Amino acid sequence: MIAYDLQCINGHSFEGWFEDIKAYEEQKKNGLIACPICDSTSIARLPSTFAIKSSASLKDFSNHQEDLADISQKIVDFVEKNFDDVGSDFTKEALKMHYGVSDPRNIRGVSTKEEEKTLKEEGVQFVKIPMPIVPDTDA
Repeated sequence: MIAYDLQCINGHSFEGWFEDIKAYEEQKKNGLIACPICDSTSIARLPSTFAIKSSASLKDFSNHQEDLADISQKIVDFVEKNFDDVGSDFTKEALKMHYGVSDPRNIRGVSTKEEEKTLKEEGVQFVKIPMPIVPDTDA
């Protein structure tokens, strides 16, 4: 058995247990995996840092942490390079694109839980990506 961290399109995170990756993929393809909170079948696997490795050394763990930090930095760099930062106007800009008032583009920003609820009610698809805190190297 393998456990995966999963998240529905509405941002609810939960855990799923599967015989193997093939079983997960088949169940997802057939719409058999549903969010226990909202029943959405639009599910994605989340990266998981949980692992049990009895022979892991401290050096292996340190290398793993460095790899995670490198991946985190790549995510930050990609989002900063490819998405317009609209800050607290995220909901306003997303709604304008949704209703054809402005041209579609990649945007990033912040929203309140109430704004996220409004976006969901209006049928606007969005993804919440927790951005890692990257140390300021200018200090």
